[in-house]
Amino acid sequence: MGYLFLAAAIVSEIAATLSLRASEGFSKAGFSVIVVVGYVTSFTLLSLALQRDVPLGVAYGVWAAIGIATVAVLSVPLFGETLTAIQAGGIALVIAGVVAIEAGAAH
Repeated sequence: MGYLFLAAAIVSEIAATLSLRASEGFSKAGFSVIVVVGYVTSFTLLSLALQRDVPLGVAYGVWAAIGIATVAVLSVPLFGETLTAIQAGGIALVIAGVVAIEAGAAH
């Protein structure tokens, strides 16, 4: 159950971060509301995941890495941003690092 809370926290954080960009400096009220609600929801769900025996290092690493990777990739079609080969390699390294943390965690 803890990993379901973690997955929901990640989705909420991604929505909030993409909305942060879309809010254009909080000048668009709808996106601004999504930012606030999304981050509050994300941290609440992350806390619930931690209460259900998801190790902190694993939870935070997975939450951050998937969020970073997904936001970077989705920013290309949504906002016309670029993703260079070096950036893609960096994302791959972040994901590999999280996999290593998860693999080394005692369950």
